Amino acid sequence: MQDLDAIIIGAGISGLYQLHRLRELGLSTRVFEAGEGVGGTWYWNRYPGARFDSESWTYGYSFDEEILRDWNWSEHFAAQPETLRYCNFVADKLDLRRDITFKSRVLSARYDEAEVRWEIESEDGSRARSQFLITALGPLSAPTMPNIPGVASFEGEAYHTGRWPHEPVSFEGKRVGVIGTGATGVQVITEIAKTVGQLTVFQRTPNWCAPLHNSPIGADTQRRIKETYPEIFATCRDSFGCFIHEPDPRNALDVSAEVREALYEKLYGEPGFGIWMGNFRDILIDEEANATITAFMRRKIRERVEDPEIAEKLTPRDHGFGTRRLPLESGYYEAFNQDNVQLVDVQDTPIERITPTGIVTGDADYPFDMIIYATGFDAITGAFDRIDIRGVGGQRLKDKWMNGPSTYLGLQIAGFPNLMTVAGPHSATTFCNMPRCIEQNVDWVTELVRYMRNEGFERVVPTTEAEETWTARVQETAQRFLFSRVDSWMTGVNKNLPNKQSRSVLVYTGGAPKYRELCDEVAANGYEGFELS
Repeated sequence: MQDLDAIIIGAGISGLYQLHRLRELGLSTRVFEAGEGVGGTWYWNRYPGARFDSESWTYGYSFDEEILRDWNWSEHFAAQPETLRYCNFVADKLDLRRDITFKSRVLSARYDEAEVRWEIESEDGSRARSQFLITALGPLSAPTMPNIPGVASFEGEAYHTGRWPHEPVSFEGKRVGVIGTGATGVQVITEIAKTVGQLTVFQRTPNWCAPLHNSPIGADTQRRIKETYPEIFATCRDSFGCFIHEPDPRNALDVSAEVREALYEKLYGEPGFGIWMGNFRDILIDEEANATITAFMRRKIRERVEDPEIAEKLTPRDHGFGTRRLPLESGYYEAFNQDNVQLVDVQDTPIERITPTGIVTGDADYPFDMIIYATGFDAITGAFDRIDIRGVGGQRLKDKWMNGPSTYLGLQIAGFPNLMTVAGPHSATTFCNMPRCIEQNVDWVTELVRYMRNEGFERVVPTTEAEETWTARVQETAQRFLFSRVDSWMTGVNKNLPNKQSRSVLVYTGGAPKYRELCDEVAANGYEGFELS
């Protein structure tokens, strides 16, 4: 059995950077990764159309000037293959692979109180022990299948977008069914529609989508990006969600209808999340203000979709614009203007079962050569639930979180000493341009470990009171946002999972700058709220 200072679970964006930082402290550290390579999200999600929704040059790591100088992004919003190459480039540049064990899915983690050690066991039966256990699981890494009878009976090709095969998949001349129209569904539907024989989309809940407006990065732009990286990252650091888009300081309801319309048109025509994160400051908190942008987006769908009935089906009715994480698209609505693309609203005609040859709804039998499940993930807590994590007294984390997670700063859990949850529930990370917030999480954890080693502490755990206060703050902070009233993965609801039907906000929504300030205050006050021993 390996005996280490630290174990990290996951070799994605979080795990790679955390390994690099702990090496700087001289800790013996090993990463255990279920996949055969690095990249996390970008290793697993190889489906057609997968790409960034934040600008690539704001997404990469900021901590290493050599990496920033040597890596060139080819597009403003890079596709999955390029992003995976980037992850491999960083792993090679920093020589990280020698401390990563691949094809090693962690099944259990148990805390030994007497020895102040965590012991993990992997799927192959191998075990390792360490003082610190750091989860870098990723918020969207536990795929879920729909709760439909007969899923296993289908005899054609079947794929979940989150576990796409490594070899190419052809759609030419095939009858393909896609279940799901969330962010991955929007991307995969748009791409498949270009070559498919017949595409049938099964939609349960439509989403508001905005144009991505992607484009290649030319030589002059590449040079300008590299020259201004300090300013780019400074802008990200100070903005609410660590994007380059900052909110308009005005309220939508304080300006004329003409001024509102002009800003909406401008943002709709610009790349990226500006229409979500750079819009009037009240559209995500005031129902009347939100109604103005919702009406604008409704008109845009009607303008782009030729069949009024299809346009109506593609228009959300149960939530306003921006109250779920916004999918960005490149021709999604136009795909439904094609003769070979059909939309089935399963609210009207539910899927009854999947058969060996296709999908049966309340009014039709659809034969398919291939079914694609774009049915998302058991977000944020799902990856934790799939590991048997046991803390003091053998308490199971899954039991503790049965009615929603409880954490301190989103980084530690009462009753689970020396367990750090990077990009876990209740941090700002998943309401954020993730690598920007990941770097903050990792740096904070690293400084805590440094402090403990310098001061001779072996054990750190939050008090129950600190955890309860932070968890309440997460829920209270979210109440001013309209999204807290909507069922989504950010509010802990998953229609495919019977035990995930009640709302519990899973993300800190006070903004990345405020979150960073609160974390820094805790550290400056001698890690207030933690018991160090």
